[in-house]
Amino acid sequence: MVGNSEPPIHSLLPLIDMVEAFRSNFSVGLKNSPIHRRLMIPFLCMLTTIIISITPASSQSWDGIAITQADYQGLRAFRFALSDPRGLLRSWNGSGLDACSGSWDGIKCVRGKVIAIQLPYRGLGGRITEKIGQLTALRKLSLHDNAVGGQIPAALGLLTDLRGLYLFNNRFSGTIPPSVGELALLQTLDLSNNLLSGSIPSSIANSTKLYRLNLSHNNLSGAIPNGLTNLPSLTFLLIQHNNLSSSIPGTWGVEEPGKKRVYQLQVLSLDHNSLSGPIPDSITKLERLQELLLSNNQLNGSIPESIDGLRNLSILSLNRNSLSGAIPATVGNISSLEHLDFSENNLSGEIPASLEKLNNLTFFNVSYNNLSGPVPVRLSEKFNSSSFVGNSLLCGVGGSNTCANPAPTPPLNSPSPPSSTEPGTRRLNSRELILVVAGIAFLFFLLFTCVLLSCLFGGSRETAGSNKRGANAGATAAAAAAAAERGEKPGTGAAAAEAVAGGDGGGKLVHFDGPSTFTADDLLCATAEIMGKSTYGTVYKATLEDGSQVAVKRLREKIAKNQKEFETEVNAIGKVRHPNLLALRAYYLGPKGEKLLVFDYMPRGSLAAFLHARGPDTPIDWPMRMNIAIGVARGLHHLHTDVNMVHGNLTSSNILLDAEGSPKIADYGLSRLMSAAANSNAIATAGALGYRAPELSKLKKASAKTDVYSLGVVLLELLTGKPAGETTNGLDLPQWVASVVKEEWTNEVFDLELMREPAETGDELVNTLKLALHCVDPLPAARPDVHEVLRQLEEIKPELAAAPAGTASSQADH
Repeated sequence: MVGNSEPPIHSLLPLIDMVEAFRSNFSVGLKNSPIHRRLMIPFLCMLTTIIISITPASSQSWDGIAITQADYQGLRAFRFALSDPRGLLRSWNGSGLDACSGSWDGIKCVRGKVIAIQLPYRGLGGRITEKIGQLTALRKLSLHDNAVGGQIPAALGLLTDLRGLYLFNNRFSGTIPPSVGELALLQTLDLSNNLLSGSIPSSIANSTKLYRLNLSHNNLSGAIPNGLTNLPSLTFLLIQHNNLSSSIPGTWGVEEPGKKRVYQLQVLSLDHNSLSGPIPDSITKLERLQELLLSNNQLNGSIPESIDGLRNLSILSLNRNSLSGAIPATVGNISSLEHLDFSENNLSGEIPASLEKLNNLTFFNVSYNNLSGPVPVRLSEKFNSSSFVGNSLLCGVGGSNTCANPAPTPPLNSPSPPSSTEPGTRRLNSRELILVVAGIAFLFFLLFTCVLLSCLFGGSRETAGSNKRGANAGATAAAAAAAAERGEKPGTGAAAAEAVAGGDGGGKLVHFDGPSTFTADDLLCATAEIMGKSTYGTVYKATLEDGSQVAVKRLREKIAKNQKEFETEVNAIGKVRHPNLLALRAYYLGPKGEKLLVFDYMPRGSLAAFLHARGPDTPIDWPMRMNIAIGVARGLHHLHTDVNMVHGNLTSSNILLDAEGSPKIADYGLSRLMSAAANSNAIATAGALGYRAPELSKLKKASAKTDVYSLGVVLLELLTGKPAGETTNGLDLPQWVASVVKEEWTNEVFDLELMREPAETGDELVNTLKLALHCVDPLPAARPDVHEVLRQLEEIKPELAAAPAGTASSQADH
């Protein structure tokens, strides 16, 4: 019982209300709040400290007042309407005198009145009884992530103190009762991932304190109520993946006469519906909006010119609609944009040069429109051809039409081009143009003559070619014999086939074992296509004369170690073989210091592109993601355990996928080839991309534990579908995931594709998420070793653990 010296419980109600409001308002963690984490966490701690300091120290903080008879009967009826296959509500027994003492699971009371029922993740079924209306002091009802079904009871409208209703991830059906919209104090209404149908009640607009409304992933139809657009506190409006039709309301951000209102809306998600009509100009008045998701609808008309009114926007997704007209140049004024998707529309005209100013852009897609003209240079350098494909009149990127007077692609062994162009360029006059045309005609004549001579003397040329190949084969055989004399295995190591290439000025090509054989001339004269750039150099797809393809990394000049150290290290890397490590097949040292590394070409590209730049019709299911996760863990385990090598720069960009979708880690061992300054740059780049462990900001030296941190980030990418470098209000991916999980919104973490998979994958998702968070622990000592990560992944998905890394079969090179 409460003593006389202790404050009455009603004096704590304002503080309890404050904490409840705080937790509800930031129930998505720190994902979208404008307040920095460093301010919010101390604030919550301060509130907690105040309450603890003035709250009685009795067990369970019970005020000693027994539950009222009406609330006891209401709880009993609530319990009997639910099914409890796991028996987790056994504590709800007895006379009920102790229902408020803390012994009844999930129940919180004040002065004998139930204020909260919190029973998420309990495996509950059944339904919610209409008698819940007897719990008149109820402020929070949380039953998310269960299997509760039936209709949502209209009696919820009697709970006038209700602040939070969390019924997402259940099996509720029928319509949303209009009475729910009469709750004047309601702050959070989340009915997502159910089987609800019918229209959205217009009465919800009466809940003027509503902060978060999530009705996504149901079967709702009809129009979006106009009143929702002007709720003053609404911050998150999520109605995606329904059957809504009609047009988007045009009353967003409309000011009352003589009164300026600041709207709080930060996330507006209406994608995957059947909305039609234009994008209303009024949406651009939502100055605080950070995410505008309107994809997969039937919207038409043009993109509003005033779109730059959304100056805080980070995600703009308008893909898969019927939008027409030009891309407004004003889009380039939204400096905060990170994700921009206009693909699969009917947009025309040129891509505005102003988009080059979007320095924070990490995803860009304008594919499958009617765009024309040159692609702005910075966009073509930053994004690959998949961002522009399907625009036949675009030029200047990937496999699209080349623009007039294109700059020639330098050969692999050419020096880096200068950073500036020569001044004084001008157009040719008529006389010069005639001379140029005559010169081209003369060249065609010479070419025809050469072809004729080649046909006449082909026999002797073929004989000469055979002699040359024989000489090369002899050199290869001699090198192999020399290797055997030194006790080395033929076909392995640096001595496998060492040949001095003819015609390259003294360069040296060293082959390791592998399916391709080529000379230095073959390599240097190959057709090359740039695939990407990194801190260490540029990667090309090289097509050899016989049609085979290899990947060639041309290391940047003056960042590698001296030649003797370089050859020692690169020969060691060339011996590393594992199914989940990209094999180094050869290297070339040019006479002017050029250094080329040759690898197998991976046709499906990087995991980063596969995850984040794929089209909407390319789903990645959970078994495939787990296969990638286990494969990466196996490759990293082999590096750490069998090779005693730290990767130091593991990212989803250097995890490549072969034709079957199996992962191969690239760029391992490159840090051993580079100078200390180059490796510091790589660590800094990894930090900017979101993979760097916290301790690297001071130590500047990678370790097995920093590799595990990077592996944890990759696991989070596979789970969330979010790029590692994508920040939300200053939080990186691990921080954001941790904050969301902390606030019991775990399912908001997972990629929506995974949430549509069978329910039995739920435990696998949660267990993998726990493991990933363990890997990204800020304290290195708290992180598991990679062999422990691999063991747990194989326990989570045992059917993929048939060929563990380290066995003889797994060592065979694919």
